[in-house]
Amino acid sequence: MSRKDRKQDQIRPLSISTNVNAYAEGSAMISMGNTKVLCTASIESKVPPWLEGKGKGWVTAEYSMLPRATHTRSRRDREKISGRTQEIQRLIARSLRACVNLSALGEVMITVDCDVLQADGGTRTASINGGCVALKCAIDGLIAQGKCSKEAWVQSVSAVSIGRRGGEMLVDLDYEEDSSCDVDMNFVVTSRSEFVEIQGTAEKECFNKGNLTEMIDAALTTCSAILEIQKSRV
Repeated sequence: MSRKDRKQDQIRPLSISTNVNAYAEGSAMISMGNTKVLCTASIESKVPPWLEGKGKGWVTAEYSMLPRATHTRSRRDREKISGRTQEIQRLIARSLRACVNLSALGEVMITVDCDVLQADGGTRTASINGGCVALKCAIDGLIAQGKCSKEAWVQSVSAVSIGRRGGEMLVDLDYEEDSSCDVDMNFVVTSRSEFVEIQGTAEKECFNKGNLTEMIDAALTTCSAILEIQKSRV
């Protein structure tokens, strides 16, 4: 759905399907417009060395884009991942750790893999939205098996991109909008309406406090709507 078919504060069509991978402890396929991401949560009975013996778990994430996720083929990250990929997967991991009480999780590590099948802007926000659902499925399984406390799950998170172009605010940017915006921001918000992260850049024009307040308000409203869709899937 192009912007001419949706309001400036309207997200692209959003769908989430769960249990799409027969082997992963948690999985979700998310589509936000033409951006599609497969998210899988894998549980291992180990933690990073610096957490061993401390009775706490860990949540981390990896992100990758398939070679033909975009209009032209890109090369796979084989020997060394790019700086962009590192930055995105760290953002995803930080966001998902806000969902979990690591002390109640026990000494396990959950890795959420976010593989972009098709990209049309907002791959990092879609990865967080789908990754949260996959993570919730995995932790629900641990709770059902009596392997961790119900207190392990704290809250959900959702994410959205907000931009400004030609003096107009736009919600949930597709690739064309993202590449042409004057201001580009990403928001990660919890189900308690707290911020995990705000990333913002004046790409072409600076923005003022009023513009920022408008974008924050739009992010809170939009993320609340995304959270309702996430909740309906798990």
